[in-house]
Amino acid sequence: MWGAPFHARSRTMLLLGSGELGKEVIIEAQRLGVRTIAVDRYEHAPAMQVAHESHVLDMLDGEALKALIREKRPNVIVPEIEAIATEALLELEEEGFHVVPTARAARLTMDREGIRRLAAEKLGLPTAAYRFADSFEELKAAVEELGAPCVVKPLMSSSGKGQSVCRTTEDAAASWKAAVEGARGKSTRVIVEAFVQFDSEITLLTVRSVSGTVFCPPIGHIQKDGDYVESWQPHFMSEAQLEEAREIARKVTDELGGYGLFGVELFITQDGVVFSEISPRPHDTGMVTMTTQDLSEFALHVRAILGLPVQEVHLLTPGASATLKADREGTDFVISGIQEALQQPRTQVRVFGKPLSKPGRRMAVALSAAEDVETARKRAKAAANLLKVEWS
Repeated sequence: MWGAPFHARSRTMLLLGSGELGKEVIIEAQRLGVRTIAVDRYEHAPAMQVAHESHVLDMLDGEALKALIREKRPNVIVPEIEAIATEALLELEEEGFHVVPTARAARLTMDREGIRRLAAEKLGLPTAAYRFADSFEELKAAVEELGAPCVVKPLMSSSGKGQSVCRTTEDAAASWKAAVEGARGKSTRVIVEAFVQFDSEITLLTVRSVSGTVFCPPIGHIQKDGDYVESWQPHFMSEAQLEEAREIARKVTDELGGYGLFGVELFITQDGVVFSEISPRPHDTGMVTMTTQDLSEFALHVRAILGLPVQEVHLLTPGASATLKADREGTDFVISGIQEALQQPRTQVRVFGKPLSKPGRRMAVALSAAEDVETARKRAKAAANLLKVEWS
């Protein structure tokens, strides 16, 4: 039990990262009477617009991060992005603060090397073959060893930034440049992955709570330049594939521990299910759950991290999401086409309210429900195509 947001016995959640996913987390926490604090590196981030309190902070500055948390003394600290001083979170956890799902999980999953070594080398999960490189010369050697095409990613990034497909050895220089420029933080270390021939990519949202582990119906998605542009739920899988996916998700989330929702990314191939990545937080492809499930991924995450039961998840309807992305950088813009988009049947629009646009940055999403997935996908894409970022 806890009091109202400004009561002496209130429960406080501090969010590290305040984008569109964090905004929905804040809203769900407030529905349960939780006091919310949103933190990000820039002013007026989406979650800051709805939180009770907000702060602008370089979250890679461990000392500043610790000082703010020690001052505010939140009941739960919720990392929502990768660029956080995770060593500071480990120290804060030792002092008794509650980091979601755990400080160790936050550290491992914000570093592609840590989570890949855990999945492949400790847990023995099927993954793409991989190598790590600290220089352009090491990258070229890795490409030659693994063969082209292969995928090059910075160890720390978000929304596909810095990720590229190296199709020939001649592309290695461009891939190295993209990875270094797209990385968060100062590291130039990259991961090189052998290209996986897959039939589909899915996100299996996995919830660990006091009730145990439950799974949402699988979400199919399409990525472009390493970032999702479309998702749908449910994605068809055979019973054998679904069982294999759940077993992989259960193994890796059990190893990470703690309570919360995890976005487990998997490849479905002719030879079985292959682990790709995991995020210990709501996933961008999971925005579709705001129209498909009785409890969205954000509601599930908040319930779990507050120690409340999550016994089952119900799919109410097939649905899909499609994104609106900006094509340039600036602040003098508006989002148009909302009225036209909402003329699509059973369609919703979420405008994120980001104060700054950048090429490829998600600015809004269309969500559509229908009797079947294909109809929902057509509606969502039609609605998203009607949305525009217009400049003055």
